[in-house]
Amino acid sequence: MNSSIDLTEAVWVKSSYSANNGQCVEVARLSGARWAKSSYSEGNGQCVEVARLGETSVALRDSKHGEDGPVVLFGGAPWRAFLAAAGPLPGRRP
Repeated sequence: MNSSIDLTEAVWVKSSYSANNGQCVEVARLSGARWAKSSYSEGNGQCVEVARLGETSVALRDSKHGEDGPVVLFGGAPWRAFLAAAGPLPGRRP
């Protein structure tokens, strides 16, 4: 089972803090990602959004931080483990 994360559509940007000596940090912008609000999110601005990245990977973000906010990336196996550990919300069917 391959749980690598597919970043083929990511746009990489060199950090402004990187030096020009080959010691660079690059940040991936997931501009091609199609974000969807979780069906479990409430209508109060406290929303979780998920985007598929390729066949098996997903990205997760908190919508209140906007498009440039932090993103958590999951490969296929770790994402399934996360969902299993989170379980269904009380009163909701899985």
